[in-house]
This record gives sequence, C-alpha cells and structure tokens, in this order.
Amino acid sequence: MPSTTTGTPPSTDDASLSHGLKQRHLSMIALGGVIGAGLFVGSGAGIAAAGPSIVVAYALSGLLVMLVMRMLGEMSAAHPSSGSFSAHAERAFGPWAGFTVGWAFWVLLCTAVGLEGIGAAKIVSGWLPGTPEWAWVALFMVVFCGTNLAAVKNFGEFEFWFAALKVGAITLFLVLGVLAIAGVLPGTDSPGASHLTDFMPNGGEGLVIGLLASVFAYGGLETVTIAAAESENPVKGVASAVRTAMWRIALFYVGSMAVIVTLVPWDSKEVVENGPYVAALDQLGIPGAGQLMNVVVLVALLSAMNANVYGASRIGYSLVERGQGPKVLGRVSGGVPRIAVLASSVFGFLCVLLSYWRPDDVFAWLLNMIGAVILVVWIFIAVSQLRLRRRLERETPEKLVVRMWAFPWLTWVALAGMAAVFVLMAREPDTRVQLYSTGAMTLVLAAVGYAWQKARPRR
Repeated sequence: MPSTTTGTPPSTDDASLSHGLKQRHLSMIALGGVIGAGLFVGSGAGIAAAGPSIVVAYALSGLLVMLVMRMLGEMSAAHPSSGSFSAHAERAFGPWAGFTVGWAFWVLLCTAVGLEGIGAAKIVSGWLPGTPEWAWVALFMVVFCGTNLAAVKNFGEFEFWFAALKVGAITLFLVLGVLAIAGVLPGTDSPGASHLTDFMPNGGEGLVIGLLASVFAYGGLETVTIAAAESENPVKGVASAVRTAMWRIALFYVGSMAVIVTLVPWDSKEVVENGPYVAALDQLGIPGAGQLMNVVVLVALLSAMNANVYGASRIGYSLVERGQGPKVLGRVSGGVPRIAVLASSVFGFLCVLLSYWRPDDVFAWLLNMIGAVILVVWIFIAVSQLRLRRRLERETPEKLVVRMWAFPWLTWVALAGMAAVFVLMAREPDTRVQLYSTGAMTLVLAAVGYAWQKARPRR
C-alpha cells in the first residue's frame, strides 16, 4: 500500500499527479459544488409533496450532510488523497472496504455524467429544434473529456467560472426574493405568510417524500476532498472547504427553499412543470425568467459533467494505485491519469446510448442500482471516521487539523440519521427498488473486494 506519510510539498498519497489547482479553484469548487441541477429542478417534486415543510426537510438533511462533511474533512485533512473516502475506508478496514465504496462511487459518477449530458442536451435541442440530442451529448463529452485530459488546472478553471455563474445566479435570486417578501421590490406586493398557513399539507408522508428528495440533492459535495489532493495546499484547502460548508448549505439550500415557498403557493402547477426557481421569478414578474433559469440549469449540468468526469477518473486512478483495479487505469502522463479519464467518459457515454437502446430494462436497472450509493458512501465515511479518529489521536495527533464536533456522539447521531433514511426508503415503493438494487451491488462489490484482498495480500 502506498505510504501515508507526509512530504513537502504537497502532503498527499498521489505523488505522480500534478498539483495545479490553486486555492481560488478549490474555494469556488467547494462553493459551487453544493449548487447542482437537482436543486434548481428536482426540488419541485419535493415542494409538491411536502409543501412549506420542505424547508424542514432540507434543514434536517442539511444537518446530516454537515456532519458527514465534517467527518470527511477530518480524515481528508489528515491524509489528503484523490481516493478520498475510498482511501480512508481502506485505511480503516482494509482493501475490501476501499474497493467496495470506491467502485460503487465510480459507477455512480460515470452514470451521472451520462444523465447530466442528456439533461443538458434536452435544453440545447429545445433552443435549436431539430438537432439530435445524442449529438449534443457527444459534443459535451468530447469537450469535458478533452478538458480533463489536458491538465488539472483546466478542470479548475472550468469549475471556477461555472461555479461563479451559479453562485451569482442563486445569490441574485435570494436578494430579489427577500426584497419581494419584505415588500420593497418595485412592482410586487409582499405575500406575507399567506402561502405558509398549510405548513404540512400532506402530513408526515409528504414530509418523508420531501426529506428523501432533499437528501439526494446534496450529492456532489464530496468532489472538493478529491480535488484537494491536487491543490497547492491540500490540508488548508480541505479545512477551509469543510469549515464553510455549514453556511453554504444553510444559505443556498434552506434559504432558497424558504424564499420559494413564501413567494409561490406550494400546490402551483408551475413549481413542478417549470421548476420552483422559474415559478418564483415568474411570480415576481421577471421577464424571460424561464430562459434565464434554463441557462443557469444548463451551466449547472455542464459543471456537474465536468466535475464527475474528474471525480470518476481520480477515484479510478486511486483504486488502481492501491492495487484494486486494472493497472492500465493508473497510467499517468503530464500529471493526469488520462486512461482513467477516457474510461470514465466512455462509460458515461455508454450510459447515454443505453438510455436510447434499452430505456425500459438495462438503463432503468442501472438507475436503480445507483439510487442509494451516496448513502452507502456516507455510511463508510462515518464508520471509517469512528475507527481512524482514535488511531490519529494515538499515533499522529498533529494531523487533526479539522476535528469532528462532539466526537464520537455526533458521529453516532449521523449514523442513526442514515439508518433512518434507509428505513424511510424501504417504506416508499419508488425508493424501495433503488435501496434493494444498490444493496445488491454493494454486496457483490464487497464479495469481489474481499476475494481480491485474499488473492493479493496487502503490501
């Protein structure tokens, strides 16, 4: 296994990768990473189910995500690695654990690349009727594959400007929304609390649906700990990103949900059909709101594609470096694992083709299989932190730059929260299939990883 001792510079387990990400790149990746297309569009279904109580749902799931990010930050600041939680799981429990969570996350990211490409292509083909969606997906794939093949600073620059646009858009939305609620926005009347009177219109069941929707909207926060390993100062980068996670989640997610349900009736058809942000801007009489948000959603999708190609390639590279995958993926040239980038892009485009060729069986099965992977990742993060924290305190306490709050109690609270989400998923027909499919994939990967570990003893 590669050495985990620190060197100067930088202190990571990935000596052959370049370290071209600057602190401004990492800061903006951390800031923009929480603003995904799921927030702009997917939150509409949660609002329709939970009503104004969607604010509570996002706050509860946001608290869980904050705890997970704090645990991940503690481990990543102590041992920066492009393998992130996969490398930490291996350090805590052995190669089988790193293999299981690493390859599960790789499949998730590659599939997500395809899904985001399809979503982006639908928007562009809507602007340019008659153009084939698959051609746009192929173009996006080529662009981001090429970007990630060149140098890590290219990935950083793309994400910097993508994130800047997303942050600017949602900040402007929040400012306009707050002014409208306060009754000081010209041409609008304050709705007061008139849309909040029926706070939980569908009872506990609606809140549960909203809670499940909100949990999966937070996916993508992990990318910053993967990227930190290729930054100028990995420890500082991780520490800064994790310490600002709380206000970012509170402002962008919980804050925007509160603004939306205050401005727009929760049962408005436009919330689901056009997306909650478009519905809110239309309510304010902002001209061209729909097209404006389409541009922002397109940027969010392209940003996610770029980040997921990057994340998948680095997770794959890290797994191979630790002897848990085909060696060809570990080849590095110019500081970039180019074969891993190509493999991740090809897998993503294969998912797109499956959505056209076999939408009702193979593609649907693939979507179900990745449905709960993020929860599997969070569980591995929590149990790894429980074990590694004691080891760090005993062996290298100086590496505890970021500390989990109220350890070990809040770690156990987070695990209880994850268990509760699993139970809620098992209760809902739509998510039950995802839970079982992801569980089956995880068990298969764990069995393969354990067999691999036995066949190739740890070095």
